[in-house]
Amino acid sequence: MADPSSYRPRPGEIPTEPGVYRFRDQHGRVIYVGKAVSLRSRLSSYFQDLSALHPRTRTMVQTGASVEWTVVRNEVEALQLEYAWIKEYDPRFNVKYRDDKSYPYLAVTMGEEFPRAQVMRGAKKSGTRYFGPYAHAWAIRETLDQLLRVFPVRTCSKGVFKRANQVGRPCLLGYIDKCSAPCVGRVTPEEHRAIAEDFCDFMTGNTGRFVKDLEQRMRAASAELDFETAARLRDDIVALQRALEKSAVVLPDATDADVFALADDELEVAFQVFHVRGGRVRGQRGWVSEKGAEDLAEIVEHLLQQVYGGESPEAVPREVLVPVEPTGRGNLEEWLSTLRGARVRIRVPQRGDKRALLETVARNATQSLARHKVARSGDLTARSQALQELQDALELDEAPLRIESFDISHVQGTDVVGSMVVFEDGLPRKSEYRRFIVRHGTADDTAAMHEVLTRRFRHLLNAPAAAEDPAPLTAAGQPVPAAGQPVTSDGRPVAAGGQPVTPEGRPARFAYPPNLVVVDGGLPQVNAAAAALSEVGVNDVTVIGLAKRLEEVWVPGQEFPVILPRTSEGLYLLQRVRDEAHRFANTFHRQRRSKSMTSSRLDGIPGLGPARQKALLRAFGSVRKIEAASVEELAGVPGIGPALAALVHEKLTGEATTAAPRVNLATGEVMD
Repeated sequence: MADPSSYRPRPGEIPTEPGVYRFRDQHGRVIYVGKAVSLRSRLSSYFQDLSALHPRTRTMVQTGASVEWTVVRNEVEALQLEYAWIKEYDPRFNVKYRDDKSYPYLAVTMGEEFPRAQVMRGAKKSGTRYFGPYAHAWAIRETLDQLLRVFPVRTCSKGVFKRANQVGRPCLLGYIDKCSAPCVGRVTPEEHRAIAEDFCDFMTGNTGRFVKDLEQRMRAASAELDFETAARLRDDIVALQRALEKSAVVLPDATDADVFALADDELEVAFQVFHVRGGRVRGQRGWVSEKGAEDLAEIVEHLLQQVYGGESPEAVPREVLVPVEPTGRGNLEEWLSTLRGARVRIRVPQRGDKRALLETVARNATQSLARHKVARSGDLTARSQALQELQDALELDEAPLRIESFDISHVQGTDVVGSMVVFEDGLPRKSEYRRFIVRHGTADDTAAMHEVLTRRFRHLLNAPAAAEDPAPLTAAGQPVPAAGQPVTSDGRPVAAGGQPVTPEGRPARFAYPPNLVVVDGGLPQVNAAAAALSEVGVNDVTVIGLAKRLEEVWVPGQEFPVILPRTSEGLYLLQRVRDEAHRFANTFHRQRRSKSMTSSRLDGIPGLGPARQKALLRAFGSVRKIEAASVEELAGVPGIGPALAALVHEKLTGEATTAAPRVNLATGEVMD
């Protein structure tokens, strides 16, 4: 652990203006990002008596090796820049107040020619409208099944749509009138888009007009004695009412709001949010995060910042209801209004329906925290205990805060691959996982492990040293910043939009050394790993092996293994790390094996990459037709020049051609 006084800046150097600061460790990695109204006041608070700091803050300043800052014009810019840096660097000491779960949404792909309604997870895409999130995917499918009677929008995949279009017959949903079947031309693209827009309109809360319209049409059909049509419209009304029953009205006047509540203790905080659209609860989320030194007002501020940062404008509601007024409420409202493109209000409801709904959300948060405590009792303590046990058992100088584990996967020496997984502070850090293709395929696991570790640690040694920021440059690449442009503490300018110029010397993720390397296997695998590290000149990283049979911990050069108790938290952590590396390696191996089994005759032709292969297959339909085509026909495909067409024809047919000159495939220049 470093002494904070060794890198403490002189108070006179720190400006009193608002800004954003970041702490870096000895390897140049950003470990904490924060903002302040007065940089001098905030940074000085980190370098006081260590015993007066929160334990998490104390560990952060002792882990740090330098601190830098960026001055901005106002607190709103500080809010934007802080979010941008947290998203870019993912600092380990910043508490994440946004859940990392992938909740399902009901999505409508309005960016396609024929919009499709489907269940969608993960990152949101432009041109797609989202409704939710929902707690379960089956809830979306039930709602969608009810609404397809009235809004027969397409739900099939691209493959099913294309196949139905080719054969001229719709799928089952088209036959039972739950799809308007645009694949076979029953409706025009414009008519289908109108159906999709009505579906989205209904999901946003504008439900009354659709029910009234169906009722009027039902009465008209009944008056004309068309009882079959009237019965069908009656069933459509029932379907809409069932869909509406799943989301009861909780707020009057078609209110659009997100309602947040939290429940906390000394270590953790549980969040719940109800998404209310058109006065109805359209989605719900809940998660539990670690708790830092912030008070509740700061927690709510960071919560809103992380939940809405990077979201699409329609995801930000007109009103945000919170249990405690956040720090910098006015700045948050201004920032959210900018994101949404319209006025956004942050309120703490005191009475009425909104207060009653907030209390309901708060009860959900309290129950969520209680369930979490029962399910994962002492989780934070257990992680700390596991790291301490490993430090003691392996006689390490410090706790292994970064553990890297490696594994090899193959089938009789074919498609040999390796994996590297990373655990930091006892938790997986999936953004730093790496996969290796073993270049010299072999059934010998020790040889493959030797190659993987050699390549990994050569990256470490060849990576640039700790992040030294380059000479001051503007966003346009000029050496002197423009007049009035905000700059960092060392004179480096901030680019447009508040995003700092990315330092060219920032080390890659491979440049961060581990405290502990874990390999899957016994003494032979451990010795191979130790030899690989020794050959590349790495002597300050501990290497161990975890054998599956008896779960012994093997250390290079020792005749007998280290035995950890079966109830040891340290052993449990090593097992998790080892099993995760095994899973990651097997997944990659299956992908490689599947790809090798489905390889095409077009693979391996120089200059014919995936994009050009797709262009040929799109033009001719199959490899057999490509083989039968002439050089001139091949050259007529966009992206396929005369030289490449001649080469493809020669590789597929074995017939050499002299009709076309030799051409450099990279530059397009004639070589003859």
